[in-house]
Amino acid sequence: MLDKIYNRLNELYPEMIEKRRYFHMNPELSFKEVRTPKKIAEFLQMLGIEVRTGVGGRGVVGVIRGGNPGKTVALRADFDALPIQDEKDVDYKSQVPGVMHACGHDAHTATLLAVAKVLCEYREELSGNIVLLHQFAEEVSPGGAKAMIEDGCLDGVDAIFGTHLWSTLPVGEVHYRSGSIMAASDRFDITIKGKGGHGAAPHETVDSIVVGSTIVKELQQIVSRNINPLKPAVVTVGSFHAGEAFNVIADHAKIIGTVRTLDIDTQDLIIDKLEKVIKGTCESNGATYSLDYQKGYPVVYNHENETNLLVASARQVVGEDRVKEIDPMMGGEDFAYYLEKVPGTFFFTGAGNVEKDIIYPHHHPKFDIDEEAMIVAAKVLVTCAINYLRETDEL
Repeated sequence: MLDKIYNRLNELYPEMIEKRRYFHMNPELSFKEVRTPKKIAEFLQMLGIEVRTGVGGRGVVGVIRGGNPGKTVALRADFDALPIQDEKDVDYKSQVPGVMHACGHDAHTATLLAVAKVLCEYREELSGNIVLLHQFAEEVSPGGAKAMIEDGCLDGVDAIFGTHLWSTLPVGEVHYRSGSIMAASDRFDITIKGKGGHGAAPHETVDSIVVGSTIVKELQQIVSRNINPLKPAVVTVGSFHAGEAFNVIADHAKIIGTVRTLDIDTQDLIIDKLEKVIKGTCESNGATYSLDYQKGYPVVYNHENETNLLVASARQVVGEDRVKEIDPMMGGEDFAYYLEKVPGTFFFTGAGNVEKDIIYPHHHPKFDIDEEAMIVAAKVLVTCAINYLRETDEL
């Protein structure tokens, strides 16, 4: 059956490109998706798939019921875009000013729609069910996954698989990791309250810029001097705002940053040290502060059995030498929420191509993908689903 499905996916490649480019030209921001979920639902309904819309807010869930009883496996694709101006010189560039698919979610969606079409054609040969999760708002915490789960998208699901097309990996490769593959992604907002005054009389003030600068410097030592070097962690300050005039000492400063960790103990230690650094620095300089620490997406933790199945499935598609184990990445993904509820795995499908000048990273104004990656992703996802259902059917 897989050979027939692979051939059918090859036939559907032009349709995948057409759909991907439609979504690319008509992007919608997180939590503002209207046309995209409507178009997804209409396509799935046209195939005769059971469809539920408005899942968790804007999600779409389709269910393909096989001709024979068995387990249920879920496949997920996200469909939101980013607030970035598209700077590519292509005929399918975004038609929405300041909004573009700069992370490949348009291709994720087109890929899963092709998978849906093929699996529908072979549904009578399936032992079990396949749930199609079309998710909104992956780019902005708290994200759409959590809301969709709370609305029952995983009810009855035994395992889940998902992929991210990755423009900095060569097209045709599949990268995986068992265990932690992506980091918990947190945010902190610090407000320093000092005492403003004239730039010529600093002794009469509490300089929030000096206090804030000291805090920024001290934060860099949390990881280097408190965290086990064998445990990856990142503390990054991404924004520092204070003052408006050259001769005025600012009375307050705002610092915003992110913390990335791969385990809860490290996360808790950084939170504790971060506040101690801020408190100690402010107290020693006569300033006060407020700290808003927001835990974002948890760690994406891949389950061993499902990851092993993914590896075997990917090798069927691209060959053993193009399936590679990778180190963890410190980016975040709300696929983590699914993996907290059911076993599964999340992997990367190469979508870069130097010869086609597809070299720009995600969230870049010139981001693009080699669309052949959609064929690879579709085949691997289908193979995972069918192998999982076959394996569990034989137990």
